Amino acid sequence: MFRNFIKTAFRNLRKNKTFSLINIAGLSIGMAACLLILQYVSFELSYDQYNKNAPDIYRVANDRYQKGKLIQHGTITYSAIGKAMQDDFPEVLDHTRVEPGGKSIITAASPKKIGDLDLLYADNSFLSMFTYPLIAGDAATALREPHSIILPESSATKIFGAGAEKDWSSLIGRTINLGMDSTPYKITGIARNVPENTHLPFDLLASYSTLYSGKDSWKEADYDFKDSDFWHYIQLRHGTDYKALEAKLPAFSQRHFQGDKVSGSEEKFFLQPLSRAHLYSDFEYEIGKTGSATVVWGLLIIAALIIVIAWVNYINLATAKSMERAKEVGIRKVSGATKGQLIRQFLMESLIINITALIIAVLIVWFAQKGLNDLVQHHLSLAYLFQKGLNGYSITSALAALIIAGIFISGLYPALVLSAFKPILVLKGKFTRSVKGAWLRKTLVIGQFAITVVLIIGSFIVYQQIKFVNEQSLGMNISQMLIVKPPELTRWDSTFIVRETSFAEELKKINGVKGAATSNRVAGDELGRNFNVRRAEAPENEKFTMRNMSISSGFIDIYGIRMLAGRNFTETDYSPDWNHLHNTLINESAARLLGFSTPQASIGRTILTGNKKWDIIGVIADVHQKSLRYPIEPTIFRPSFGTDNPISVKITGQNLPATIASVKEKYESFFPGNLFDYYFVDEKFNALYKTDQLFGKVFALFSGLAIAIACLGLFGLSLFATAQRTKEIGVRKILGASIPNIVLLLSKDFFGLILIANALAFPVAWLIMHNWLKDFAYRITISGWIFVVAGLMAMVVALVTISLHSIRAALANPVKSLRTE
Repeated sequence: MFRNFIKTAFRNLRKNKTFSLINIAGLSIGMAACLLILQYVSFELSYDQYNKNAPDIYRVANDRYQKGKLIQHGTITYSAIGKAMQDDFPEVLDHTRVEPGGKSIITAASPKKIGDLDLLYADNSFLSMFTYPLIAGDAATALREPHSIILPESSATKIFGAGAEKDWSSLIGRTINLGMDSTPYKITGIARNVPENTHLPFDLLASYSTLYSGKDSWKEADYDFKDSDFWHYIQLRHGTDYKALEAKLPAFSQRHFQGDKVSGSEEKFFLQPLSRAHLYSDFEYEIGKTGSATVVWGLLIIAALIIVIAWVNYINLATAKSMERAKEVGIRKVSGATKGQLIRQFLMESLIINITALIIAVLIVWFAQKGLNDLVQHHLSLAYLFQKGLNGYSITSALAALIIAGIFISGLYPALVLSAFKPILVLKGKFTRSVKGAWLRKTLVIGQFAITVVLIIGSFIVYQQIKFVNEQSLGMNISQMLIVKPPELTRWDSTFIVRETSFAEELKKINGVKGAATSNRVAGDELGRNFNVRRAEAPENEKFTMRNMSISSGFIDIYGIRMLAGRNFTETDYSPDWNHLHNTLINESAARLLGFSTPQASIGRTILTGNKKWDIIGVIADVHQKSLRYPIEPTIFRPSFGTDNPISVKITGQNLPATIASVKEKYESFFPGNLFDYYFVDEKFNALYKTDQLFGKVFALFSGLAIAIACLGLFGLSLFATAQRTKEIGVRKILGASIPNIVLLLSKDFFGLILIANALAFPVAWLIMHNWLKDFAYRITISGWIFVVAGLMAMVVALVTISLHSIRAALANPVKSLRTE
């Protein structure tokens, strides 16, 4: 019986080649799009899930409020928090602190200096809480002693050469030097390479105790409730309700410190599950890679919609063909076939079509894989569908359930419709079309095109928003701005300011260089904060929080920032002694926050940051330091240099290789022994929109696929509708109907359905995209023309699709049509 089902199914597919090809093509494209999207979604959901303790690990975060207003939403807090929590709460099983060391340079242990290695300091408990297995060394003690360091395989190979992997254990006990630290670091472990799907990437993992040990120690890093520059993770006992623990944190905060005395603000601690750290991070001072839950879940919805559209096509075409198969069903029933057998027969046809489509979809994915990887800049594959996902579940089971459910549902309804035909009526020729079936097909077409129109509108709005943020004036000119990485291997002394100033002057003499300046941050970086800022004459409780930035005198000019009042920094404003600095610039937002009526009114006034006095000598226009997702913040600019300050070099862009070579030559003469490296600031700033740009591209790409699938269904339905009305078309032509009349006759029903789809899609699309735009502090207004254009696009695409058959039918010889009928 089963063999007969398969044989009959294949015969029917061969008999209806056109409809079979349309069904298989639509399902193949839909499944391929779904599989491609699910690879990326599965990868994003798999972040940090390789950690065996992931369900019980949480990071400690805190919000700061002043006068009821949120002024900081960050992941950094005090060095004592983790230990204090473990001491106070039995629910806390373990804790670890981590501290980013930035990009580090290996200055010994290899033939040449190796730079750009991400350094992370961590407590020894880091290795027991997180899963970073060692292939050499003892994880129980590897990070216990100061100046201990663990190297991932890739870093060890980079430092010691390609043959190092032959005997990793031989590297244990060897030493390397980092940056300016005169004390060598002892290699205590070699770890497996850090997975790509981690929000805690590192090239070097050093012992946290290094920070508070030795002559250059950072005492606050040991156990302190005043300096909030540290990241904490805690491991709870399995089964602990972390929300219940969170409820105890306000009392914990009061026991150990009062935020109003430390930062002039109210502090609220909370816990974030490790599984949410990558996708649900809107925190400042984020330590690692972050993604967007909005993008991931949005793409997942798009994947589901695309495959639903494909299955709707199948249901539509299968039920539309039911009239042609009515006689077959009648004969089968008269011959003794039961309703169950007929249902199994038609489900077998559905299964064969879906399995064939799935095989073709996998082939499409195989060919499209490189393009997807280039687009998302990850090494994805179908293997990611089997990765452990968010909250520990695997997306594979959901995908399998979706495909099985889709195959069953898309095959079951047509099977029920076909098996329900009454054989007596069919064989007597008294069977008529089902009104319910026609209405179902119309409803499904409306649903298909409503989804398609929503996707088109979404693509337009995402494109417009990305275009808007890219074209918006930042208040400064970052074009053709070369950023030379700082001379970190040069020691600070009283001559450094003169040397760096002279270096900037020498750069100006290079053909192709317009100017140079230094700053402790560049566009796109997170700025530091001062919490206790007030006017000198203001009462103690009139405190504000502001960002701060250190700049050289040429910074304002080379970035083209407008001075609104007062003057810029000059050489006399600088000093190697911090205590001698007293002049400052503020931005327009800071002047408003401090209560000055105009920028000019702030000139000559004094402000306090903590207990240090600063005299305002100038006010500059507001600039966008970060992406347009965030509002401009009040900022103080200080006249300060540092060996870790990057150097901004404004270039013309002409003969770029020669210009960079000349800059390198000057750099090496002024700062011998340092590594010369550079990047362009506009590339870094534009990377802030990387996730949104990816979302826009993927949205547009898969919206196009959704349109293609919907059109395949419309193509099949119009083909069937035209075939059913062949005799009517012939009669109308004989009676004088013109070709446009006939095309309109065959098209108007479909146009009506698409108009209804537009009416349903418009409010849904507006609501979805309005909520998406809320993530941007600066955003476009959703214009009505977007909806009009999207609706017209759907109409035009439908017209072209339908007209292929309508025009052909209208041009056919009516005599032949009547004879055929």
